[in-house]
Amino acid sequence: MFETTPVQQPVQPPRQSLAGRAYLARAGVSLGALVLLVGVIAMAAAKGETHIPLGTVFQTIANHLWQAGYDVDPIDAGIIWNYRISRAMVAAACGASLALSGAVLQALLRNSLADPYLLGISAGASTGAVSVAILGFGAGMVSLSLGAFVGALVAFGFVALLAIPAGRGAGAIILAGVAGSQLFNALTSFIVTKAATADEARGVMFWLLGNLSGVRWPDVYLALPVAVIGLLVCLWYSRALDAFTFGVESAASLGVPVRRVYVVLIAIAASMTAVMVSIVGAIGFVGLVIPHAARFFVGTRHGFLLPASALIGAVFLVAADIVSRIILDGQVLPIGVITALIGAPAFAIILCHGRVLR
Repeated sequence: MFETTPVQQPVQPPRQSLAGRAYLARAGVSLGALVLLVGVIAMAAAKGETHIPLGTVFQTIANHLWQAGYDVDPIDAGIIWNYRISRAMVAAACGASLALSGAVLQALLRNSLADPYLLGISAGASTGAVSVAILGFGAGMVSLSLGAFVGALVAFGFVALLAIPAGRGAGAIILAGVAGSQLFNALTSFIVTKAATADEARGVMFWLLGNLSGVRWPDVYLALPVAVIGLLVCLWYSRALDAFTFGVESAASLGVPVRRVYVVLIAIAASMTAVMVSIVGAIGFVGLVIPHAARFFVGTRHGFLLPASALIGAVFLVAADIVSRIILDGQVLPIGVITALIGAPAFAIILCHGRVLR
């Protein structure tokens, strides 16, 4: 009789090893984005109307942080530290905050088109900031950031109230956000046209397109803590955001305090957006496109998605700022123009591949 040889079954890799590899891959993406962020900040300090070698950039940073004592030209050191490094740090904080806000709003509303710009938060923050700057609301007692924050909350409240009669679905909220954005943009234009001088109107309109030219270290001390605190709070609620992926009812059945999570995370998204708008103006497409790009690299789990979105958003906006300073000789474009020129085609590509609709 012939002996039968048992068929060898393919060895399946243990589930834990697959999970470990996925974790290492996602951690590698985040680490790579962090290294890339340091690199683009260094490039932002070197590139501009006056090119400065990277070695001089690192020597200047070492002199200010560790008193290294390198012999650096005082003019170059002033340009690097007082102008370019602070500008790059604010751009990184702004990009991270807007990308985080977009990722959070897309999860809460279960809509891939949700972002601070489309939901009217950026437009309301612009109106609040312009009201303080031009109309003098608060009689000097209200800061630009507080005015932007109040405007952002008013705008989102208006969008929420407008969406309730329409059924409170994700599509209704998006349409209400479009209407709210148009309304508050119109209010901003009306205030500027009615009350601003010619110089104020020119400065405000340039600022509304995104302007990093006037940022200095005091702006870093405001923007960076807001971005870091916002990231930490969002990470604290990352499991709740994962539960929202399956719907509000499913999240509530899993023990998620739905109302508290909504209030806290929307307040955080509005706060980050308001502060960044008050510093650099309204910048579109960052909160819309960057979370989709992050999902492509790290998946949908918010424990990985949120830090990846923040890092990629920071890299993107610093790189966009570099482009805005070197694309035209002797002229600096508003950074919002660059983000739109890059973000609109990128979003079209994502849309054509169907990732937005999944």
